[in-house]
Amino acid sequence: MQDRNIKVKQQIIEAIESDSLPTVNSSFTPTNVGLSNTQLIDLFESQVMSRHLDFQSRVMQKQGQSFYTIGSAGHEGNAACALAFRPNDMAFLHYRSGAFVIQRSKQVPDQNPLYDMLLSFAASSEDPISGGRHKVLGSKTLFIPPQTSTIASHLPKAVGTAFSISLSRKVKVDNVLEKDGVVMCNFGDASSNHSTAQGAINAAAWAAFQSVPMPIVFICEDNGIGISTATPKGWVQANFEHRAGIHYIQCDGLDLLDTYHKTQQAVDIARIQRKPVFLHMRTVRLLGHAGSDSEFTYRSKAYIEDTEAHDPLLFSAAILLKHNCMSGSQIIDLYNEVAQNIESISQQVITKPKLTSAAKIKQSIVPPKVNKVYQNKVSKAERESLFSHEKHNLPKKQHLAKLINWAMIDLMAEQQNIVMCGEDIGKKGGVYNVTSKLSDKFGPQRIINTLLDEQSILGMAIGLAHNGFLPMPEIQFLAYVHNAEDQIRGEAATLPFFSNGQFTNPMVIRIAGLAYQKGFGGHFHNDNSFAVFRDIPGLIIACPSNGADAVDMLRESVRLAQEEQRVVIFIEPIALYMKKDLHQEGDTLWSFDYQPPSTANPIKLGQLGSYGQGKDICMVSYGNGYYLSRQAEKILADAGINCTVIDLRWLAPLDEAAIIKAVGDIKQVLIVDECRQTGSISEALLTLMMEHDPDYLNRKIERITAHDSFIPLGTASYQVLPSCELIVEQAKNMLNNPNSG
Repeated sequence: MQDRNIKVKQQIIEAIESDSLPTVNSSFTPTNVGLSNTQLIDLFESQVMSRHLDFQSRVMQKQGQSFYTIGSAGHEGNAACALAFRPNDMAFLHYRSGAFVIQRSKQVPDQNPLYDMLLSFAASSEDPISGGRHKVLGSKTLFIPPQTSTIASHLPKAVGTAFSISLSRKVKVDNVLEKDGVVMCNFGDASSNHSTAQGAINAAAWAAFQSVPMPIVFICEDNGIGISTATPKGWVQANFEHRAGIHYIQCDGLDLLDTYHKTQQAVDIARIQRKPVFLHMRTVRLLGHAGSDSEFTYRSKAYIEDTEAHDPLLFSAAILLKHNCMSGSQIIDLYNEVAQNIESISQQVITKPKLTSAAKIKQSIVPPKVNKVYQNKVSKAERESLFSHEKHNLPKKQHLAKLINWAMIDLMAEQQNIVMCGEDIGKKGGVYNVTSKLSDKFGPQRIINTLLDEQSILGMAIGLAHNGFLPMPEIQFLAYVHNAEDQIRGEAATLPFFSNGQFTNPMVIRIAGLAYQKGFGGHFHNDNSFAVFRDIPGLIIACPSNGADAVDMLRESVRLAQEEQRVVIFIEPIALYMKKDLHQEGDTLWSFDYQPPSTANPIKLGQLGSYGQGKDICMVSYGNGYYLSRQAEKILADAGINCTVIDLRWLAPLDEAAIIKAVGDIKQVLIVDECRQTGSISEALLTLMMEHDPDYLNRKIERITAHDSFIPLGTASYQVLPSCELIVEQAKNMLNNPNSG
């Protein structure tokens, strides 16, 4: 069987020489779609450049010089899409968008797309977007956040970014995007079936249906197949043509004139009417899914040949000839010159340096700090007005939920780019009233009730962060985050890594979670595992055990996001929200004074909490476990056992040196972990002490954890969770049997 790469590479020359180019039936001319002959030739050149990059990547891969062969062949019509948008309209691209990137590069001075993209192919550390970490399509200058081979996960943040553009007209923010900007987001027909895509498109339609501005153009590049699974004919049109709130437009991606004209229509609707558009673009897929894909195992030779006959470069060449833009020999010359140029550049890039150490690779996991202060001075009168509904309560000690609420009032008043979004956080004030009154004080533009879709909530947050906002999304319950964890793992946390720190999406994600709450059923409301976050590089996890800490840690979390561009997970223990007492009813030992910003005492990232100075045993815990350990400490003290109780507070990254220092010379260490035995942070603490504690062999270290079980309903839940009684019992056993275990 003939090598299809060679066949596709040669067919345009053969078709021109044999006068067998396809017939172009379009009634459009360059003039009536607003293109000059020069622009049309330029679009064709972008298509040719993209195609030869695909060919060269496969040559380089066979030579061991390239590591990624998913190409854009068949989708080069998106060059016309690029020309229809402004170069500062943010574009969220899928991996078959090489021609789009090249064409946009031509609209911005001092760009060298061929060299840059070949550096990416070669995984060179000089690659200007990812620094050699992945073959990605992206550019800070071109307003293209990098994407890897994600399937639809970029759609929620594209919707969030579109929403942010109009929001920037209402909320004071140092916006990155123009206030009349448009967001472009493309994806394949197979990706349109993904739940993430469906949710994002639904969110855009849901907003537009309520007249919420949503300037976004979804471009579905329909090549009729997803790897080897065919898309039913007519499915995409049937699925999206009559969606409420969305304009549907079709175009022929094989016809540059039609594609440019229809994309212009779509952009005008999005830019002028501020409404979402679904542009359904016909394409083909050439050269298989990737270099390793053998199409002959699932497609007939006749089908493959028919697809190759619909090569968009053949149709573009026919258009150029039809409108007397170029002669056949000029087209062939251009085609060959581009091939030679790309081959020459490839020989340069393979000599460029690669990433050669773990330290260099990891350098961009944590984004760079920004020299910017987002503080807005709030007058005494303004602050008194904000807290007028609480003036009788401010001097009194309060529980966790109330103190978090007050902290958010101060933060939102001081830092006006903060926007909150989540389910029921507006007038209702959230399930636990933690966001009560915030909507009244800061308005629905900054306290946004969302639809019930965690992917859309987190996507909105990522999009807001792209445009200068500091989002504080709320996930209603910890277990609900699993519906959308890829938005944190695969999108938010990886963006600095794959952009070499150029793109960031700082945010503070508030999540009500952990177990022990009474009167609420089942494991979805009593989820005692945050393991999903613990292995995500660069992510910060905060978990306050009391209201006083929560205030200072929330302020530090916002500072980390604003000034250090970090993604912070802020876990709020539900069972402690309303807790006022510690040992007995009415003692108010778990109620705390509110410290206003002017007298605040920051709790820095990694800073531990500690209670007591006892040397008999040290208990290390967090959240509900710390609360229970404090109860156990008193019982043990009454029995003559002196304890030190350490509150981790920050669960990632752990300050290893600080933990070992806090344990000091105490020989008995009990780790109290309310999460499951498997995958819990207690495993990390044991490993830490084994690997880094110089006194490890002289210590007795044990742990109490929850069982490896989901949380059942009602009082049965306490059978699988640590208790105060169990902590006391195990501490006494350790002291009575110091050499056991």
